[in-house]
Amino acid sequence: MKQLPAAFEKRMRKLLGEEFDSYKKALEEPPVRAFRVNTDKISLEDFKKINEFSSEKIPYVENGYYLSYDKIGNHPFHHAGMIYVQEPGAMAPAECIDIDPEWKILDMCAAPGGKSTQLKNKLSEKGILVSNEIIPSRCKILTGNIERMGLKKTVTTCLDTKRLASIFPDTFDLIMVDAPCSGEGMFRKEEIAIDEWSEENVKMCAERQAEILDNATVCLKSGGYIIYATCTFSVEENEKTVDAFLQNHSDFELIKPKKAIIDSTSEGIAFEGCQTENIHYARRFYPHKSKGEGQFMAVLHHTGTPLLSAKKSVPSKEKVDKVVFDFLDEVLTDYDKDNVIMYNGNPVYFTPDFEVKKGSAFSCGVTIGEIRKNYILPHHQFFMAMSKSFKRKIELSPDSDEMKKYLHGEEIATDCENGWAVVTVCGCSVGGVKIVGGRAKNHYPKGLRLK
Repeated sequence: MKQLPAAFEKRMRKLLGEEFDSYKKALEEPPVRAFRVNTDKISLEDFKKINEFSSEKIPYVENGYYLSYDKIGNHPFHHAGMIYVQEPGAMAPAECIDIDPEWKILDMCAAPGGKSTQLKNKLSEKGILVSNEIIPSRCKILTGNIERMGLKKTVTTCLDTKRLASIFPDTFDLIMVDAPCSGEGMFRKEEIAIDEWSEENVKMCAERQAEILDNATVCLKSGGYIIYATCTFSVEENEKTVDAFLQNHSDFELIKPKKAIIDSTSEGIAFEGCQTENIHYARRFYPHKSKGEGQFMAVLHHTGTPLLSAKKSVPSKEKVDKVVFDFLDEVLTDYDKDNVIMYNGNPVYFTPDFEVKKGSAFSCGVTIGEIRKNYILPHHQFFMAMSKSFKRKIELSPDSDEMKKYLHGEEIATDCENGWAVVTVCGCSVGGVKIVGGRAKNHYPKGLRLK
């Protein structure tokens, strides 16, 4: 690893005291890798029967495992969205509280999507997730990961948080604020974070984080929760930001996270001048104490009484072309017609009970496809999210020649009847094909294919 900045090392020595040498030694070790099972695609019980990556569980994540496997991104299970590779410390914030499966959740700074996909696995069909990322290129990556995981009832937006607050006031039961930060906790994993670090950047990040938290309060329902997280050790960006927030928002309190998180983390730091008596309820994840990179988290609870959500007016539905329903009837065994709506000119599968203003979302629900002249060209997202209802399925073994051919974008032979079909591995969709005369024409997106 690169030489640590002298100013950073001085700050960490002051912060950790006699633990600093253990911390610095941990940075010389390889980064810890891990993955989560996507329980929206496959149950944990079924995945355990086919798991070939690792059996070592992460103690605070029910569906999380430490990873000991090379080139996992090439594996069919990864292409099928059965797993999400994520640093284990980064999984901790989403495990801080018990989540009601019917909640509406906002992930405010969501790319690349680790915390979003983790949160969505905790929701039922009645829950909704909105994932926001201000940088367009990163929003595309976020949307791609949600697509690969085959998640329904999700929205991705590409907005600054002030605009987000104006569109979704008083809407969410839980907001994840995984705030942009100076990245001190990622030094071992991403050496570029060392090059970009400066005390000036720490100060700039803290100012931006305060603004994001203020905007989050506008989006939160009365009685709701904000989980504030960073991947840095800076007191300015962590405890001082939380303390200042609580002084400015007397209707919030800092609460303890779940015991499993407490057992794997260290207490928040009571700095000089701190006015939050229970600042130790905030938690710090250190690489020399737990397996993973650096992480900070704090659970902020709005103390107001939870209110029954007033029914918001939902705009009248745009008429859906008959060709869309003809396509769905031909391809799927079952679906809810009320969930077939138009958004930004495309047919999507999403609940009509949650308003997403026209033009405000990067992606809304499951994109069914593109309306061509008298037919539908299905979207990859449709194959990934709706595969369980497909009439035609081609099941391939993960180590078969046919699977390799499919992931390389080649045609495969099949005895399946003509029409659109999904290619599956262990019952989970990898993508789609158009079957014509015993040949399955490949519709796996070119950008995702194995080289």
